[in-house]
Amino acid sequence: MTELYTTVVDADVLGAHIGNPKWVVLDCRFVLGEPEAGQEDYALGHLPGAQYADLERDLSGPRVPGAGRHPLPTALAFRETLGRWGITPDSQVVAYDEASAVFASRLWWMLRHFCGHKAVAVLNGGLSAWLRLGLPVAQELPHARSAPPYPAYVPAVDTLVDTDTVADVVAGRAPRLLIDARGPDRFRGAVEPLDPVAGHIPGAINRPFGKNLCADDTFCSPEVLRQAFVGLIGERGGKEVVHYCGSGVSACHNILAMEIAGYGATTLYPGSWSAWVSDTTHPVVQGP
Repeated sequence: MTELYTTVVDADVLGAHIGNPKWVVLDCRFVLGEPEAGQEDYALGHLPGAQYADLERDLSGPRVPGAGRHPLPTALAFRETLGRWGITPDSQVVAYDEASAVFASRLWWMLRHFCGHKAVAVLNGGLSAWLRLGLPVAQELPHARSAPPYPAYVPAVDTLVDTDTVADVVAGRAPRLLIDARGPDRFRGAVEPLDPVAGHIPGAINRPFGKNLCADDTFCSPEVLRQAFVGLIGERGGKEVVHYCGSGVSACHNILAMEIAGYGATTLYPGSWSAWVSDTTHPVVQGP
């Protein structure tokens, strides 16, 4: 039976499957504030056969008031995008970005949430790990792949929450723990380069997504990640945790890390900080 890769896959394993028609590789490189930079980098060199997945065009929907900077697309729009990439329920999908996997994790989460697709993994260490092994890159665009829209799927109701539910958490009406994936300076409100208000949601704790990675930008082992999250959330189960960040992107990195650590599915607040502060009546905290 063919092994399914459901969290991360190492560069040497992916290298052995380049050209396999059942494997679909997606380049998710993106630079916040420079929306064309990721595709420009893709044009300069990408994994052979990889297609480009743009955060704002492919992994987000139109901006609407109160939904944050990177609202999710509709399920139908995302399923049609998957068809354009040639992804079917039988595909092994691998997503990568430069090194951190922050944008690749967003695609990983979306395939899990919108489609229930298990065979999706992030390239461990990203393009940097690929290059360290001396594996080839390409500049030519891959041959067009297409498939019907991915079959409809009913997402689990507890894999995401909206702003009203987060307000209930803050008010003590919903027993959930909020984990903020942004860096400590943004969490404290010392800096805020992207949103109009600095700080964090009351009651949230900080787990910068970079702490999930080892020195070579690969994910830490399941044991190390488990120990770290137990120290952070105690005896809580995964369903008691809600992840957020600035706009619902880097929070997916913590969701993937908890999956690697054995917690199973946790929950995303997709609007995240940018949605929370769009309503000036919502309380914010500045400081530790």
